[in-house]
Amino acid sequence: MSATPEAPDLKAVVRRALAALEAPGTESAPTTSDLSIDEELALHSIGWEPVELVSGVSLVSIPVGWWNWGQGEITAAAEAHRHAFANAITRLHREAARAGGHGVVGVRIERAVHPTHVEVALVGSAVRPVGASLAGWETVGLCVGASFVFAPRRSVGAVLGQQTQNVELTNFTEAMYAARETAMTRMQDGALALGGTGVVGVTVEEGPMGFASHAVGFVAIGTVVRPGPTGHQRVAPITVVSLDDAAVSFDARTLE
Repeated sequence: MSATPEAPDLKAVVRRALAALEAPGTESAPTTSDLSIDEELALHSIGWEPVELVSGVSLVSIPVGWWNWGQGEITAAAEAHRHAFANAITRLHREAARAGGHGVVGVRIERAVHPTHVEVALVGSAVRPVGASLAGWETVGLCVGASFVFAPRRSVGAVLGQQTQNVELTNFTEAMYAARETAMTRMQDGALALGGTGVVGVTVEEGPMGFASHAVGFVAIGTVVRPGPTGHQRVAPITVVSLDDAAVSFDARTLE
């Protein structure tokens, strides 16, 4: 492949993140975000504030000829997809750290697979905490699993014999199963590599490729989560019913 994921300066990222945690929130500082009013109010209710709109973009080429007829997985396309997402996420993190953010929320994902390249664009709002420490689950990052597989050719006899029949196209079924299993495994491996214990908000795109009908693709994207520092805390609410009404609803003597 001609492109590889950029290696981030982990020490610099950690220093900027720690500095962002210690930075006091400023009520007068103007901010730009793609959050709705409800989302921003919900963010403030848990002790976080938006800092700035950030983005990450990457385009990775696919060598010529990989979409022609073949067998098995189209590895060059899968690798290009992985590199494009890795580069875009790295750049998104870099912009968030430069803006003084501790994380990115409300990320919108735009991706496209073309015969010659894969393009990925991520846009979200960098946020930072303002003194809140809540129990529950915390997000770790995005994880992606993608696979593109050739659907084997049917023989001429099979094509002619099935023209007037309602039969399953087993070549496409098997290709879709293979792509799905590989993509889900890669997404799970990505979540484990980030130290997560689960993936939520998963979106799936699957089906034949528009420019290569003999190939199918399966892409799964989700948010990696894990228990917070204090772990999950079960809350047992107590129901309280007041028996001392401030106003008398009715006169008991009317029941006589």
